[in-house]
Amino acid sequence: MTATEELRKVHISTLGCARNDVDSEELAARLEAGGFSLVSDPEQAETVVVNTCGFVEQAKKDSIDTLLAAAELKEGGATKAVVAVGCMAERYGVQLAEELPEADAVLGFDDYADIADKLRLILDGNAPASHVPRDRRKLLPLAPSERARAAHGVAVPGHAPLPDGLAPSTGPRTMRRRVSDGPSAPLKIASGCDRRCSFCAIPSFRGSYLSRPMVDVVEEARWLVEQGVREVFLVSENTSSYGKDLGADERLEELLHHLSEVDGLDWIRVSYLQPAEIRPSMLEAMLHTPRVVPYFDLSFQHASPAVLRSMRRFGDPDSFLDLIGRIRAAAPRAGIRSNVIAGFPGETEADVEILRQFIIDSQLDVLGVFGYSDEDGTEGERLPGHLGEAEVEDRRALLADVALAVNEARAADRVGQAATVLVEEVGDEVVGRAPHQGPETDGVVILSGHVDVSVGDFVEVEFTSSEGIDLIGAAL
Repeated sequence: MTATEELRKVHISTLGCARNDVDSEELAARLEAGGFSLVSDPEQAETVVVNTCGFVEQAKKDSIDTLLAAAELKEGGATKAVVAVGCMAERYGVQLAEELPEADAVLGFDDYADIADKLRLILDGNAPASHVPRDRRKLLPLAPSERARAAHGVAVPGHAPLPDGLAPSTGPRTMRRRVSDGPSAPLKIASGCDRRCSFCAIPSFRGSYLSRPMVDVVEEARWLVEQGVREVFLVSENTSSYGKDLGADERLEELLHHLSEVDGLDWIRVSYLQPAEIRPSMLEAMLHTPRVVPYFDLSFQHASPAVLRSMRRFGDPDSFLDLIGRIRAAAPRAGIRSNVIAGFPGETEADVEILRQFIIDSQLDVLGVFGYSDEDGTEGERLPGHLGEAEVEDRRALLADVALAVNEARAADRVGQAATVLVEEVGDEVVGRAPHQGPETDGVVILSGHVDVSVGDFVEVEFTSSEGIDLIGAAL
């Protein structure tokens, strides 16, 4: 390796979900091990790597805008190359490269293992061929029990083991380098999805469901604690399915138990649960395992039984409200969030009213309302009863207004309560999160008055007022 190569700087820009954040940290580790220097400012980078999101239309637009903005840095600046990776690059590959010539390369998941070599080729003017998409569900066996054995040689971001001889006795057994120093960190426990929701294309480019071995997850949690992390946020496309491909002894309940024994790990937060998959034992583990915060990210998507059937999902208002009721009976202050889709093909005004009433009755802490749009290659594209864009937006706006009023009222109801808050920012204001608030999406707690704390501290707080879904608190 030459001195010039050692000085080559790279910036990674990440869009989308917390799963993408973990993937970017794998890329960061691989690039650093391959002789690149990571910089936080894209204007200082010789190469800008954009980890794209390909889930919904707005996310794709944000990814393209970020790639175009990075390409502008090549006009007389330090930047010499812009590279697209991530879900949008994996999903569209050659098509994206043809439609976005401003990007110097479009790389897929199969390129992650030798990403440093690929970037050197690009910088030397020898760009690798653009990624050719394929249905990644076909890379693993149909039977979940056969996948772990067959996964060797299949590129799954966040799962690839370190080369022989490099795996530590403790710490992460996969490539990972933290790119932030916050006290909370996502921890990937699985990738892919076996569900066939008619609106979702994720399984086609993320592949079939594959759990990470429990020992790897626990060791990575220990390593994160050594990096200053106080809270891990368990992420996957479907967390409630964890372990179904590993055997009866490695399910989410057992994983939570083992994580709760990691010294120095204070909070364990679980994301993205399918209501139809929540077993009594899973609910019991989430409610009563030490250090697991009472937080439930439930994927409802709608409440009308007719619309849910068209979505190839399960449930109805009564079953959803029963689940919420059981959670709140055991943990009245639990945080419960979800997302729903408005304007799905065939949705009637009666279906909208069912969903509106469910939003009122459920009293969720946070609810995201998204307007339906076709996703390439999904069953939803072919369903009858598509609504016009204006009608979809009208329904989304109506339901979003109802949801906001409910969420703000739920926050106001917490005024007068006390809670432990994890401090995340110390500056002009001290900002943190309570157990019912997930990272980035569920509001924050702003501490009033002078508080002598540091990032990563836990503070006992009484909520004195609310602003929207945010809470104002006084340290006790």
